[in-house]
Amino acid sequence: MAERVPYDEFSMFHENAAEYGIPLSAPPIVARVSVEVAPGRRLSALKWGNGPARLVFLHGGAQNAHTWDTVALALGVPLLCIDLPGHGHSDSAAAFDPSALPLQQNADDIARVVRALAPDAAAVVGMSLGGLTTLALSRDQSDLVRKMVLVDITPGINQDKAKQITEFVNGPATFPSFEELLERTIQFNPTRTVSSLRRGILHNALQLGDGSWVWRYRRDDAPPLPEMRGAESEQRPDNSALWDAISGYAGPLLFVRGMRKQSVVSDEDEEELLRRAPEARVERIADAGHSVQGDTPLELAALIRDFAL
Repeated sequence: MAERVPYDEFSMFHENAAEYGIPLSAPPIVARVSVEVAPGRRLSALKWGNGPARLVFLHGGAQNAHTWDTVALALGVPLLCIDLPGHGHSDSAAAFDPSALPLQQNADDIARVVRALAPDAAAVVGMSLGGLTTLALSRDQSDLVRKMVLVDITPGINQDKAKQITEFVNGPATFPSFEELLERTIQFNPTRTVSSLRRGILHNALQLGDGSWVWRYRRDDAPPLPEMRGAESEQRPDNSALWDAISGYAGPLLFVRGMRKQSVVSDEDEEELLRRAPEARVERIADAGHSVQGDTPLELAALIRDFAL
């Protein structure tokens, strides 16, 4: 049996801070909280700091709220990072409703959490699936999205653009050891430090009783991106309809795009976004791929601070 690997989700913030030179005189104030979004179903979140949350963060598919840890440390303000349905410590998503608008069910769940824990937040920051969910939230409950930050995502995502991410997410369901899981993660994230990837795995995977490892996200939850599901994705709505949410959004919009090949955004996507939202602010980050918060967290934090705080 593989050796047990200890895990305390609040024990590694000093590693994030040290890796990126963030002053940390004392452990940050972070609490695990949850909100019931439907009978018997709860969403979990990390509440950073004391006082009302000033920002809300939504992670990408197959990630969790801890993906924002370094960004949160760099910002140093009260904020809320939510585990999307079927991810992290949150319960599974609601049963798929084919009559719902694209990502309407995700947006409904997130809205209940935001109204309970961050009703006055200045902005919602969404990356990948979290960005598409942010667009759906702005469409369905616009009062909760005073400002919007989209991180390396547009409704123009497709299977070809997300091929590398798909290959990683749709890999083995279980791993005999932590080392094998880490090795595969390093292969698909060659620009990240091993220490950051190790932290990410500990936050995003579970060690079972027999010592093997599985991802925390529910592989059977069908994240609403076709490229992350397989044949059954044909039942999912076409998220390209969310382009209309960009056209209809009346608040300030910041679009952050990673420029490395791991990005899922094309020049055509950026052009379409600006056609629909001519006043949007676009920032290109040369040293980031799709996971901007993992590749260049300090640069992303600086952009968010300047835009939203």
